[in-house]
Amino acid sequence: MAIFASGAGSNAEKIMEHFKNHPIVAVKLVLSSKKNAGVLQKAEKFGVDTIILDKNNFFDTNIYVKELQAKDIDIIILAGFLWKVPSNLVAAFQNRIINIHPALLPKYGGKGMYGHFVHEAVIQAKEKESGITIHLVDEAYDHGKHLFQAKCAVAPTDTPDDLAGKIHILEHQYFPTVIDNYIEEHPALFSNI
Repeated sequence: MAIFASGAGSNAEKIMEHFKNHPIVAVKLVLSSKKNAGVLQKAEKFGVDTIILDKNNFFDTNIYVKELQAKDIDIIILAGFLWKVPSNLVAAFQNRIINIHPALLPKYGGKGMYGHFVHEAVIQAKEKESGITIHLVDEAYDHGKHLFQAKCAVAPTDTPDDLAGKIHILEHQYFPTVIDNYIEEHPALFSNI
């Protein structure tokens, strides 16, 4: 497994913890779009190799596809990764890239809808609930097949920070298990299992 992340890495940390002693799955690599992302220290703590992505190579070449294949990566997890996955990577890992989104898709998804922007939009729209969507990645932002959703109430007094806290609880509770279940239910997709 490879995890792509751009930020502090709290979801990546939960995933690395979950799969630390797993009988068939290992987190081999963390790739980040930011050289000072907190996720890099979390990967180091778990002894997981890291790569800082070069934007031009990521979008305009096959360098990372080849590197992931050379390291026998079977599945990619997007855990707070802010770049759109290019079509060559989607094609190489068809049905093997999983993302988590901090809203109930199809609402509040798409370009620019991440983190605080999502929570602000949900509160501004006076939604009664929000949640998480775990989905497969295709070539459109936040569009692939949904694997799982979980909901939480949005109180009239909630701030974006309050809602972010509720969403983090759901992410940490469900993301590692949903990934694990998907791998177990689709062994034909994964060559090394």
